[in-house]
Amino acid sequence: MRRRDLIMLLGAAATAGPLAAHAQQPAKIARIGFLGATTAAGIESRLERFRAGLRDLGHVEGENIFIDFRWAEGKYARLAQFAAELIRLKVDVLVTCGTPGTLAAKQATTTVPIVMAVSGDAVATGIVASLARPGGNVTGSSFFSPELTAKRLELLNDAVPFASRVAILLNPDNPVNAPLVQAMGRAAKSLKLELQPFEARSPNEFDRMASTLVKTRVDALTVTDDTIFVGNVKRRSRPSIGSLRSALLTSHKLAG
Repeated sequence: MRRRDLIMLLGAAATAGPLAAHAQQPAKIARIGFLGATTAAGIESRLERFRAGLRDLGHVEGENIFIDFRWAEGKYARLAQFAAELIRLKVDVLVTCGTPGTLAAKQATTTVPIVMAVSGDAVATGIVASLARPGGNVTGSSFFSPELTAKRLELLNDAVPFASRVAILLNPDNPVNAPLVQAMGRAAKSLKLELQPFEARSPNEFDRMASTLVKTRVDALTVTDDTIFVGNVKRRSRPSIGSLRSALLTSHKLAG
C-alpha cells in the first residue's frame, strides 16, 4: 500500500470513529409534566386523546418522551406541591388540566412552558392577560365558561319552561366560580329564575347533596365544568352525578 493511501485510510478511520459513536448516542428524551386535578380514571378519554395527539406528532411515550403524572384526586390544595415537584424534576413542558392546576403551575414557574389541556375562562381568572396576547409562559385551550354557563340556563329554560328554581352545582375550591356565578346571576334575572347554589368538593359529598335536593325540591339542576364533576358523570358506582339526577326526579315526584 502506498504511503499516501495509508495516510488517507487512517484519517478516514480516525474521523469515522467519533462520528459513529456520536450517531449511536440515543436522542434526548423530552420530559413532560402532567398536573391533574382529579384522577387518571376521571379523565381517561381525554388522556387517550392527549397521547394520540402526541403520537400523531411523532412523540411516543417511552421512546422519545417521558410523562411524569401527578394526580391531586380532587384535593386542589395539593396542586401547588405537585407543581413544585414537577418543576424540580426539570420537565421541559408542564401540561395542566383545569383552572386550579393551571394557576398552581403559573405560581410555580415563570420560565417552563405551561400548556392548558383545558381551562375555564383564562382571562377572567387571571391566567393570561388576553386571548390575543396571553404573554408569559402559558398557552393552550380556554373556554368562555361564563358565557357558556349562562347559555345553558337559557337552554334549560326552553327545555323546562315550568322551572322556576334551579340548583347550581359548584366546587367552592375552584376559582373559576366567581365569573360563572356572576354570568349566571345576570341570565337568571332576565329569565326570572331563582338560583340555588349547592357546593361539593368531592364525590363523597354527592349523596348528601342528593338528599338536600329532595328536601329543597328544586325544578332543575345545572352542573358547572369542574373536573370533579366531569370526571364522575359516568361513574357507575355511587356516589356519582347520576345520584343527583335520581334525586332531582324524586324531588319532582314528591312535588307532583
